[in-house]
Amino acid sequence: MTGSTAASFTADDYRARMERAARTAAEAGLAGLLVAPGPDLVWLTGYTPPAVTERLTLVLAAGQDPVLVVPALEAPDARRASGAAALTLRDWTDGKDPYAATAALLGTSGRFGISDNAWALHLLALQRALPGSSYASLTEALPMLRAVKDAAELDLMTAAGAAADATFEEIRNVPFAGRREAEVAADLDRLLRRHGHEQVDFTIVASGPNGANPHHEAGERVIARGDMVVLDFGGLRDGYGSDTSRTVHVGEPTDEERRVHAVVREAQEAGFRAVRPGAACQDVDRAARRVIADAGYGEYFIHRTGHGIGVTTHEPPYMIEGEERPLVPGMCFSVEPGIYLPGRFGVRIEDIVTVTEDGGRRLNTTPRELVIVE
Repeated sequence: MTGSTAASFTADDYRARMERAARTAAEAGLAGLLVAPGPDLVWLTGYTPPAVTERLTLVLAAGQDPVLVVPALEAPDARRASGAAALTLRDWTDGKDPYAATAALLGTSGRFGISDNAWALHLLALQRALPGSSYASLTEALPMLRAVKDAAELDLMTAAGAAADATFEEIRNVPFAGRREAEVAADLDRLLRRHGHEQVDFTIVASGPNGANPHHEAGERVIARGDMVVLDFGGLRDGYGSDTSRTVHVGEPTDEERRVHAVVREAQEAGFRAVRPGAACQDVDRAARRVIADAGYGEYFIHRTGHGIGVTTHEPPYMIEGEERPLVPGMCFSVEPGIYLPGRFGVRIEDIVTVTEDGGRRLNTTPRELVIVE
């Protein structure tokens, strides 16, 4: 069964988020925030519009109590949102100019943070209505807005991780040999939903040489005995993300396959052990990458070590060289090193990790050794 984040958070929770968002925006020198439908809006207000629409919907936080601008025909749904009591609602009817009304509510020119997924249609119209305004994406202006999870969010992240783990424990027992990658991917989708995911974002099944492509789309290749198979899957459960990777082998692996898997496992452990408050994000990447480079496979580790996760499955912070942002308790991100040998096979091992007061805690606990499947 699936749940709902609306049942998990109160109007006070959303009020606290909006206050923090406005305060963080002011500290960043922004005149305010404009939050369009999408993950930022859900996180701030608990409101998801009933349909994708060209009609303007925005939360405005600009030195005043937050205002939700919403089409009149959707106002009843907005009033039922979990965070509605923490908002002032302003509806507009078809035939009126919502941009002039929104500009009047902003009341000032300046630089605003705006959701990454805001429509260009709306942004350009707001610029015309407020010629002195300029805009920065929230990922650019406030990349850590959703990065630190509170206790309730961590509970939901933990449950999502447990559901992904339960999926792996079942998928390792299905037949692999003689079946198409797409068939196993369909099994993953079905199992994730059975374990409570309302949304499945990806089900990578990359067998044999396809495993050397980190973002391989499961296809028509028939999995054979002797194949290494990278499994990477996740989505949203009760509005919060899961993402885990394990690499299995169909039948008995070669010595080289065992060796490469062992190197990746050691690198993943090193990345996890680098997680602690105050460490830089790049320290996690460096720790994992060093193990792979020392083993002679450095050129075959071709992506960052990790990405943040929360109400989306990919978000800041990123575990990558050059990211000096310090880790903070409550951050959640993947640790997923890999080795990809072109034309031959690939290996990736991934856990979601949260930063604790004295280190890190894995949200995925399934075996990380090489699993043999049939």
